[in-house]
Amino acid sequence: MVPSDTMRIDRLLCYLRFVKTRSQAQRWIDEGHIRCNGMRVTRHSHPIGDGDIIVLPTKPTVKAIEILAIPARRDAPAQAQSCYRVLDPRL
Repeated sequence: MVPSDTMRIDRLLCYLRFVKTRSQAQRWIDEGHIRCNGMRVTRHSHPIGDGDIIVLPTKPTVKAIEILAIPARRDAPAQAQSCYRVLDPRL
């Protein structure tokens, strides 16, 4: 059973507005483009919690984010952005 302070990665990517639909998030996962805490994510149901580091493919580079809070629903972009912080790729 997944603890209540976590969320499926496909749902989280949709709620944080990195993709428009869960099926787009699932396609990213199926293609092997998502990493969580340094390991490739292979399941759509991979649990994500506070403090996890996710690496996402964005054009033209990749984006590393740290999850600060799990959103309750897909909300306005400003609200979604308050749930994560972008990490400096130079570090």
